[in-house]
Amino acid sequence: MTRTKKVGSSGRLGSRYGVRTRRRLSQVESQSRAVYECPRCGRRRVKRISIGIWGCSKCGYTFAGGAHVPLTKLGEIVKRATRGTPE
Repeated sequence: MTRTKKVGSSGRLGSRYGVRTRRRLSQVESQSRAVYECPRCGRRRVKRISIGIWGCSKCGYTFAGGAHVPLTKLGEIVKRATRGTPE
C-alpha cells in the first residue's frame, strides 16, 4: 500500500478522484480508526467494530454510535435534552 506523510492513507488512490475527495476520505478513515474513551469505564479503549458499532476492549461494553465516531453531534443534543427527564 502506497502512502506518504502529506496525504496519509488516501495516498493509495494516487492522482485519481480529486483532491477534495481524497482529503475527505483521509479524514473519515483517521476518525474511524482512532481510539476513543469508553462511556462506561472511562478508559481510552473504544474501537470501531463495524459501521455504527463500537466496543471497549477493556470492559467489553458494546454500544451503538455514529458511523465514524462513537458520539455524534445529534447524539450529544439528544443526551443533553433528555438528561433531566425521569425514565
